[in-house]
Amino acid sequence: MAGRWGEAGLIWLDGDGSALGRWATLAADPIEQHCCRGAPGSPQATNPFSMLRELGPGHWCGWLGYEAAAWTEPGNPWTPDGMASLWIARHDPILRFDLIERELWIEGEDQKRLKQMQDWLEGIGDTPTADAPTLRIPTERWHWHTNRSAFADGVRSIQDLIASGDLFQANLTASCSTAWPEQCSELALFQCLRRHCPAPFAGLLIGSEGAEAEAVFSASPERFLRVSGNGRVETRPIKGTRPRDQDPLNDAALAAELICSSKDRAENIMIVDLLRNDLGRVCEPGSIEVPQLLGLETYAAVHHLTSVVQGQLRGGFSWVDLLEACWPGGSITGAPKLRACQRLQELEPTSRGPYCGSLIRVDWDHSFDSNILIRSLLRQGDRLRAHAGCGIVADSDPESEAEELGWKLQPLLDALA
Repeated sequence: MAGRWGEAGLIWLDGDGSALGRWATLAADPIEQHCCRGAPGSPQATNPFSMLRELGPGHWCGWLGYEAAAWTEPGNPWTPDGMASLWIARHDPILRFDLIERELWIEGEDQKRLKQMQDWLEGIGDTPTADAPTLRIPTERWHWHTNRSAFADGVRSIQDLIASGDLFQANLTASCSTAWPEQCSELALFQCLRRHCPAPFAGLLIGSEGAEAEAVFSASPERFLRVSGNGRVETRPIKGTRPRDQDPLNDAALAAELICSSKDRAENIMIVDLLRNDLGRVCEPGSIEVPQLLGLETYAAVHHLTSVVQGQLRGGFSWVDLLEACWPGGSITGAPKLRACQRLQELEPTSRGPYCGSLIRVDWDHSFDSNILIRSLLRQGDRLRAHAGCGIVADSDPESEAEELGWKLQPLLDALA
């Protein structure tokens, strides 16, 4: 295994200390792992959803890329990203940290590995300080693959499609990239990110066998799907965003503006309806409900409108069936979903890869949780890239959407500057 013990194959599921982000989970040195690449029809390609169905018992964690949808809807023009479409690993032991009660829990049976992990954790205590000089990435070093003018043109193209009846809404994204900072560890970069952008569904995954020199750094505030041990399902779509302001009065005004925005409210409700339909494919009839509609949630850098949709998984269906039925997430695609995905594939110059996919976790008791990989950075070899997106509807303002794209991504870039 290249690098220091524990780096390749490491998982760090992080939280922000809130009720949603109460727990952090850390594990290293996987005892089993799987990687899938390629699209249907390509040599040696493996269906990632089939791979997930074959997982044995244990604690599993990994990423599933956005373009894994090629296996659920091959008729759309999916372009595979260079990163693995699925990387997932099983660990023992697992360290869990209660960020509210400040307690540590150890789960697992392998005492030898536990001792290795303890020694490794003691050895990385000074990582942020030691690596800090290598983490300075000035914002001007990021190369945008879609500039502001081109993004605004993409917004207009989607509005033309909406006007013609082709779509109701679509989530248009853009990306930027830079060189991976020399002699910088993934751990050091993630610790910079988590200090500046805490989030309830954050995490770091460092790929290993089959996904070497690949990593996902997430500061996501959005849960995609959760399935509890009794089959209860929850999704928490985010649609509607405003930046925070240091002045309390201005900050409150921005939050009020978001709550009252007819455009953002309509966008959120459309995605709630889409997810209700997706959940309905595998949930008990009549079990789907919306306990929270258009709730305001506030994070370090932004305000969001978040809804909650719940249901009861039908007998005979698993978390993999749910994931496949809902893939990719409605909040980062559009409505109608498959048509929006097709149009977005035509409009976006680069593939998304793990971005807009999910960080997924299966626990010892077979419960399942996942996020939507927004507010995330991706390492692929010697490149580091970031993406951001905006939901576009008929009354979107192209210039305002381009501005929103910037301030969604800026906190991530500032964290590394």
